[in-house]
Amino acid sequence: MKNIYLILTILFLFFISCNEKKQGSSDKTMAVTDISKTQSEGYTLLKNNCYACHSVTSKSHNEIIAPPMVVIQRRYKMSYKSKEEFVEAVTDWALNPTKENSLMRGAVMQFNVMPKQAFQKEDVTKIAEYIYVNELERPEWFEKQFYNEQSNGMGKGMNRKN
Repeated sequence: MKNIYLILTILFLFFISCNEKKQGSSDKTMAVTDISKTQSEGYTLLKNNCYACHSVTSKSHNEIIAPPMVVIQRRYKMSYKSKEEFVEAVTDWALNPTKENSLMRGAVMQFNVMPKQAFQKEDVTKIAEYIYVNELERPEWFEKQFYNEQSNGMGKGMNRKN
């Protein structure tokens, strides 16, 4: 009789431990799913709200009305190493773009200050998080133009006319 109780107790403990492991793994799956959902929302918001001006489909540098997002990503990552600082800085700029708080003075000189938009902070935060974490689309002409500017001493906030 004691053996039956012992076996039942062991089986009971075994089933409890298996159930806890399953719950733990589903929590991890839910966390990954939440991250994927946020990333997807961030990309959709970026595409629908930002790419109209920060185009990735322009044929040349002369067609753009704002710097490509990949340029913004590079510049902000140079100044803000942590994701939290980066997201806060990009969000602050997008919600209140002014010449005085611009990090990209050359872009402001070339394109003027971005017009204030009616963005929700939560949406801008998702966009900034997406920008920080992901490799962004680039216009076809971007690499050649970017490296030409760097080798000519431009692209460092200087006033460029072309």
